Formats: sequence, structure tokens, C-alpha cells
Amino acid sequence: MSASINRRSFLASTALATGSVLWQQGLVAAETKAHRVKLRKAVKYGMVAGKGSVEEKFRLLLDQGFSGVDINVRLDHDEVHRARDKTGLVVHGVVGYDHWRKPFSHQDKQVRTQGRESFLGAIRDAKAYGATSALLVPGVCNKQVSYQDAYKRSQAEIRKCLPLAEDLGIQILIENVWNNFLLSPIETARFVDELKSPLVGVYFDVGNVVRFGWPEQWIKTLGSRIKKLDIKEYSRKLQNQKGPYAGFGVKIGDGDCDWPAVMKALAEIEFSGWATAEVRGGDAARLKDISQRMDRVFSV
Repeated sequence: MSASINRRSFLASTALATGSVLWQQGLVAAETKAHRVKLRKAVKYGMVAGKGSVEEKFRLLLDQGFSGVDINVRLDHDEVHRARDKTGLVVHGVVGYDHWRKPFSHQDKQVRTQGRESFLGAIRDAKAYGATSALLVPGVCNKQVSYQDAYKRSQAEIRKCLPLAEDLGIQILIENVWNNFLLSPIETARFVDELKSPLVGVYFDVGNVVRFGWPEQWIKTLGSRIKKLDIKEYSRKLQNQKGPYAGFGVKIGDGDCDWPAVMKALAEIEFSGWATAEVRGGDAARLKDISQRMDRVFSV
């Protein structure tokens, strides 16, 4: 075989290989673009300061760049309906009203029953508002309530709520909080999976994890179980200086949450949906700052 033929063969094979690589890179780029994380910004209703009507507060949120709200207080249904219909702000969820005071894990059966009835009310409210979810703190472990008991009791109570949730089409979304319970993403995933319902998922709070670990790792482990996000920040420096709760004393983007890693992890699990700020609220200026900070960390 001549040198010229070898050279032509080499160039041809190189071109073919290069074309294959470029084609594959094109697929990766297309997939990355297709799986871009699309987040819809919201806040908890209780973050809106002042004594204005529900409609006035809804308009204020729209003016500051939010498209939705998660209702975390009991409100008059008719007033919410009027405000929603007049403003176009989406009520995307309801937060359980009594899951801290009357947790599903409580040692007193009567308290658990009261907590369940309260949460069933939150599910009904979510349906009435046109929302898609009810957020639940599943239980609390303490000196009186063992981990094992909290696990069994909370799952039992959630199962009692599932018929209504399934009938109304409302998701029961478990939030990761500082309740000394479900302390790892692997365990949280198991807890959700054992309930065997497509309507049970996770309302993942990014900032709540930073004290114990890394949000991006939780996101990758929980995967498609994550249906909605709570957005806040946390500073390990302030935690070490002033105590655990002091760590929340930083604005979104100014703490130890690795937002590029979080966004990358969300892209990997192909998440798109509601991202709700859960921080100290305030007036229009404060809400505007929250909105802009969310924009910045989401765009990294």
C-alpha cells in the first residue's frame, strides 16, 4: 500500500471520527438546551408584609416579578378566588397549617387525628384554590418520640390522607426540615417510595440542607421525587459564630449554597417547576430584592 493511499485513508478516517465527535457534541448541546431548568418564581403568602387585601398582595407579588404563591395561612376562599381571577397570580400550593403543633408522629393518637384532619383541610383548600400540592412536615422526633415510631406513625397517617389526595388530584409533598427526622436523601427516597403513590413526593428545601450536607447531592439522589423547591440560603460561618439558626441570616446568593452545582443537579434530573422563596419577607422593596436574587442564582 502506497504512502499516498495511507495518507488519504488516514485523513478520511480522521474526518469521519471528527464528524462523529461533532455530531455527538451536537446531541449533547441539544439535550442540554432541551433539559434547561425552567423555574417559576413564587413566595409564601405570609412573606408579604402589610394589612392589604389578598388582591392587593397578589398584585404586589406580580409587580415584583413573581408568578405564583404558596398559601401558608388560612384565608377566605372567596377572597382568594377573586384575587386569583383578577390578578392572574397562580396559587400553586398550600402549606399544612398544623404539622408542627400536631405532627403525624405525636405519641398521642388524638393529636395525630387532629393533625390529620387539619392536613386534609389543607388538601381541600389546595383543590379549592386550583393548586396542585399540599406541603407536609411528616413528623418530629424528640425525647418522647423515637425515630422508629415517627417513621411508622407518619407513614400510617399519610396513607390515611391518600384517598382524598388521590380523589382531588393533589400532591402530598414532604419537606426536608429541621425536625430530627429523615436526615438523609437515601432515607427520604425510601420513605416516599414505600408509600407507593405517584401523588407523594418531595418539596425540596435547598437551604435547609446546607447545615448537614450539600443540596446538589440530595437533588441527584431524590431525582424525580422532587416536585417543587423551597429557596433559601444558609451560612456555615454564621452557624459557627452564633449558632445553627443564625445561619439563615444571609440573603439568597450570599451564603454557602453552591448555586451552580444546584442548577446543574436540577438539570441532570430534568427538573422544571415551582421555586418558592421561604425567607424573611417584607414590603415591595424587600420582595423585589428577593425576586432579583432568585433570578441571579437561577441563571448561574
